[in-house]
Amino acid sequence: MDLGLQGKGFLVTGGSEGIGEAITRTLVEEGARVMIATRSEAPTLELVREIDPTQTRLGYILGDLSDSDHCQRVIQYTLHHFGRLDGLINNAGVNDGVGLSAGPQAFRASLDRNLGLAYDLCHYALPALKNSSGVILNVGSKVAMTGQGGTSGYAAAKAGLLGLTREWALDLAPMGIRVNAVIPSEVMTPMYRQWLEQTSSDPDSQEARIGQKIPLGRRFTLPEEIADTVVFICSPRASHMTGQWIVVDGGLLHLDSSQGDPNHLPK
Repeated sequence: MDLGLQGKGFLVTGGSEGIGEAITRTLVEEGARVMIATRSEAPTLELVREIDPTQTRLGYILGDLSDSDHCQRVIQYTLHHFGRLDGLINNAGVNDGVGLSAGPQAFRASLDRNLGLAYDLCHYALPALKNSSGVILNVGSKVAMTGQGGTSGYAAAKAGLLGLTREWALDLAPMGIRVNAVIPSEVMTPMYRQWLEQTSSDPDSQEARIGQKIPLGRRFTLPEEIADTVVFICSPRASHMTGQWIVVDGGLLHLDSSQGDPNHLPK
């Protein structure tokens, strides 16, 4: 299926690691041009050298996206590099463990890291997105819908991002700009694997236990599965989809994970 993305320009925050890397790769495979905005230099340089060392289809800009002035520079640089902006994918974020005990200053800093940057980038990107009748795609988290404990900042930010998805979809519909969100749950990324190794004496067993809670396939979601959904939603093939929260998690959030378990007894 041709997704109609040839030559279109996208900005992907956090686009060189984990889910963001998978989104970047999929967009480039579909013929789009991608600007990565991140603070992670080493993996970004490695990805660019692998995919497009001439930087005709893939570029990057390094810096702190919690700085509003930097967000403005990111948009300006993207437009200078590609001459257009057809899509903004707000993927950058970190589950930073800022809980109630961390205090107001840490909480507000977490909101800046995980929510404020999305607002700033959309604000500065709006004129270009109007010109292209572009798309905004927000990458959420199950934490916004389930809670997790010990991560007030991240939970509030991701819940806010879902709220902004609906608000912006309504606000920008007259301009032909579509806004949607994709919500992952348990996705096996290098960062997730690192967390398992840091927090468990037997990370393989812990991974298997978590995977068994996921109804479809009893396994983690792959980054590529998130990326395929994101890229389809951002394409003209999804031209009448806006204001939606799409959960890609093998049924973890909405299905009874005990069904299909041989140890499950009928209620």
